[in-house]
Amino acid sequence: MSWSTVQAQTDLERRYKAAVRSVQLGDYERAKMDLQPIMRSSSALAPFAYYYHAIASFRQRSYGSTVLTIRQLLEKYPDWRKKDDTNYLLGAALFETGKVDEALQALRQVSDPEFRPEIEQMERYFFGKINDLDRLKTLQRQYPENRVLGLTLIELIQQKSTDKNDLELSDRLSNRFGVPTTARVAETPPAPTEKTPSSNPVAQRNKAKGYYNVAVLFPFRADEFDPEKRLRNNQYVYDLYDGLKMAKTKLQAEGITVNLFAYDLANDDDKTLELLNNPTFAQTDLVFGPLYAEPNRLVREYTNQNGMVLINPIATSSDLVNNQPSAFLAQPSINQQVTRSLEFVKTMTAPKKVAVYFGTARRDSTLALAYQNEAKRAGYQVVDFRKVSGTGESMATSMTILDANKPGHVFFASSNDEDGPRLSDALSRRKVVAPLLITSSAFDFYANGASAFTRRETYLLYPDFVDQDREAAQEFQRKYLSERNTIPSVFACQGYDQLLFFGRQIAKRGTPLKNWATMRTEPDEDYVMSGFDYTKNNDNQVVPIVRYTGGRFVKIN
Repeated sequence: MSWSTVQAQTDLERRYKAAVRSVQLGDYERAKMDLQPIMRSSSALAPFAYYYHAIASFRQRSYGSTVLTIRQLLEKYPDWRKKDDTNYLLGAALFETGKVDEALQALRQVSDPEFRPEIEQMERYFFGKINDLDRLKTLQRQYPENRVLGLTLIELIQQKSTDKNDLELSDRLSNRFGVPTTARVAETPPAPTEKTPSSNPVAQRNKAKGYYNVAVLFPFRADEFDPEKRLRNNQYVYDLYDGLKMAKTKLQAEGITVNLFAYDLANDDDKTLELLNNPTFAQTDLVFGPLYAEPNRLVREYTNQNGMVLINPIATSSDLVNNQPSAFLAQPSINQQVTRSLEFVKTMTAPKKVAVYFGTARRDSTLALAYQNEAKRAGYQVVDFRKVSGTGESMATSMTILDANKPGHVFFASSNDEDGPRLSDALSRRKVVAPLLITSSAFDFYANGASAFTRRETYLLYPDFVDQDREAAQEFQRKYLSERNTIPSVFACQGYDQLLFFGRQIAKRGTPLKNWATMRTEPDEDYVMSGFDYTKNNDNQVVPIVRYTGGRFVKIN
């Protein structure tokens, strides 16, 4: 064998291993491109390349392509040793395209008894979707030995027919096959996976659906990309997406295959409608975004009608999820932040008087107004309510707190990271010693020393808190730094946690997500941030209140 031949074979093997890895990681288009030259070769790897190409198409829900590839494989390599795996996959793809008779013929070719439980589960699922009694009876006559088909027909007759002949048929089938013990359409079809000695294919296929298409509708603005710029104005979008990609890898290790599809979608209604009218998008299970109001409304209506799950990754408006059972806020809404904050304040032994201040940003005044309104409803007297800015001295001058009417606590909402120390200074100038509940965004955690948090009793309203002492947070940061040579931003942490949580939820519950009574994280789970709680509604109820104590920040609620 010449050196060039050896080199060519080595290149094919390397390409094949990379393609298999891409299939395992859910990068199906790349896998298929890498597999095509191997399929055209005379290498011993060629039939394996066909098979993995078909697996990739199946997981993309391109069932027609799956059938075509498998038939080419069986025609070209009729004696291939993995024919049982191939016919099993062919049967699954044919079932998905509605060709029940052809699917049953393909599954009849599977001789390995290990496949029997998986085939029966697949048949139960697809037979259970047939509500036409005559069609089911015709199939049963064609395949009289098929026990699953017989049991399915018995149950459909009992549900739908009072015809004497049908009831007699049901009795004959019951005498032969027994009585059905499970409800129709009670299970999901097993997802075809490659059989390997190191895996348990039965367990894998008997899981709930193990592959999910996730659409990421973010304003990437790829046309504005400048390689000379290290940071972009929309860097947070890329950080969110980086977190999603890391969660995809984590889910894959847990046996949950997630296919990420990124769409560059800004504030463009026409482009949004074009996307929603694309047949490929209809195969989506989970959607992140859009981040703009009108595109979000259009996508929200679409996902609600089509049983998809919509995640708002950074929004805090409960209007986005009201009366939208399939839409979720990953962040706690403003209303939720206010509610949880006042629940915490009520645990203090302080007079029911509050001074409410806010910075210059619109979101500052929105949060402060919501806090004032909820405080009044809770029976608190609002002794001062105003916008403050500038130095500590100028803030103190604008306050109208009287010695005879000091607040029991102070609430301050600001997005300016210089305002926290200034507000604390202003309160000292006004001789206010009451506890301060303040948004974390009012501080620069790199520039502010410990005294900024200890000079008075200070509590931080900190929705995006990351406890650096948690093993999960440390491990994520180590891995992110190793792979990307930079420390993860809070947006990367958010993207990671969100896909990890919702990916696990849809794998466990299916889509759309229902029965939220247990839909929450536990404190000891492997999330980087503070977790999720949707047990009451689709607005995240986890709102961390944090205090600096013992030389570190600690969540205290």
